[in-house]
Amino acid sequence: MVVAIVSLLLLVVVLLWHVASWAGGLARAGVGSHYARSVGPKIDEVVLEESSANDKIVVLPVTGVISGEGLEQGGASLVEVLKAGLRRAAEDDEVKAVILKVDSPGGEVLASDEIYRAIRDFQKQHGGKPVIASMGNLAASGGYYISAPCRWIVANEMTITGSIGVIMHGYNYRGLMDKVGLRPEVYKSGKFKDMLSPDRAPEQIPAEERAMVQRLVDETYSRFRTVVAEGRAWSRQANKGSGRTLSDDWTEYADGRVLSGREALEHGFVDQLGNFDDSVARARTIAGISKATVVQYQQRYDLSDLFRLFGKSDARALKVDIGVDFPKLQAGQLYFLSPVFLH
Repeated sequence: MVVAIVSLLLLVVVLLWHVASWAGGLARAGVGSHYARSVGPKIDEVVLEESSANDKIVVLPVTGVISGEGLEQGGASLVEVLKAGLRRAAEDDEVKAVILKVDSPGGEVLASDEIYRAIRDFQKQHGGKPVIASMGNLAASGGYYISAPCRWIVANEMTITGSIGVIMHGYNYRGLMDKVGLRPEVYKSGKFKDMLSPDRAPEQIPAEERAMVQRLVDETYSRFRTVVAEGRAWSRQANKGSGRTLSDDWTEYADGRVLSGREALEHGFVDQLGNFDDSVARARTIAGISKATVVQYQQRYDLSDLFRLFGKSDARALKVDIGVDFPKLQAGQLYFLSPVFLH
């Protein structure tokens, strides 16, 4: 009975909060049409630092593994939320700059590239609204990939960054299968149809197949290096020569190794050492404003999202929380992920 009463009270509170948020959204929509969107994730604006100025600097957080998938029970992905935030920042005339607050070890290749393209296109189409990358504890691999197109990159001297490279991870358990007397029966239409299959003995994998996989990894890695080179060159040009230039030997440090923020500055991967406040100051300088209200865009969860969490799940897995969010790597999929996070 007590549990039922408490649950009912919580539901009423959430319902009232949802109604208030909906009413507030209608009020904002009456002031400016850019606040009302019929499609995509719903975005709320939270004030981080108040100012008397009308100008705003928007913070878009990128935390955790970069993925194109949403929550297990449904919902928008990180890519969708970030794109929605950039659209809103573009439509709001009061927004003068955007800070990409990165604390990520990287993630999926495609998701990282989609964010990269969204940031690059945003700055091309809205040149007066620069994007500044503010690196936290970790901005490695895909975390650096999405930072590369930014107008300015700020890292703490203890930030772990770099890890410019690509990984495809998997397991071969044929030896275990042989021990228990299990043998696969495969019927395929072509020589390489069972490519990357984990149940073949290593000697059954033809050299040309290994070469194909390596060629795919090398092609993606080449793309990563191009993104870095073009992003840093564009940044230098947009900042009229200020900021850092990639060192002549920068490719030697783009071999998957991780770098401290100070090492990244030395080789031109970042423009400045500092913290989040320094990123805000740099955003004001580049945008040409003396002061601004700092706000953060974050996804709004309404009543339908709450009900979705109570939906029946077909999963039969037992989950144990040990305080670390390990990525769920899928065999045969390319990742921009830091080895620090993998191991």
